Amino acid sequence: MTEEDATRPKPGTENTGDGADASDEREPRAAAALEAVQLRAELTELKDRWIRERADLENYKRRAVREKQDALRFGSEALLKDLLPVIDNLHRALAHAKKDDPIAAGVQMVLRGLDEVFERHGVKIVPTRGEPFDPTHHEAISHVESEHPPNTVIDEHQRGYLLNDRLLRPALVTVGKGPGRAADVANESKDA
Repeated sequence: MTEEDATRPKPGTENTGDGADASDEREPRAAAALEAVQLRAELTELKDRWIRERADLENYKRRAVREKQDALRFGSEALLKDLLPVIDNLHRALAHAKKDDPIAAGVQMVLRGLDEVFERHGVKIVPTRGEPFDPTHHEAISHVESEHPPNTVIDEHQRGYLLNDRLLRPALVTVGKGPGRAADVANESKDA
């Protein structure tokens, strides 16, 4: 082999000049572009994850504040529920006591003091007599015919209580149905 043959390009391996250099430059550019696309996608994913985590943290903070407020507002609920039967018994004792009995006057003072304490702690009595029946605050134990409009509370058997507008115990009530059908038929026959 001569020197001329050694410097001559072999068939199929001909150097086209700038073509080989251009392909060498395109490969790093393509790799850099691909890497940039991947990095943008990863950045978008991380940003979305960060936004979600931030929202979860804010929700957790709000929930913790709400639970703390509820604990302060309703923390005494169990104690108050335990005191309700005692208050009911004091009311029953007063209902059956003689008016001029000094013990009844003492029981009345104790009840007044308990009512003031309950009021200070956000406890209110559920209104009943003459009010429209409200199943969220009243528990009907009977329905009777009466001259009152239908679904009106006509009697209270046990007081109901609210603690900061949350039902502590429903009131046990009797609900009026309105005049009966038999009374309507009797009135129609009298008019005829």
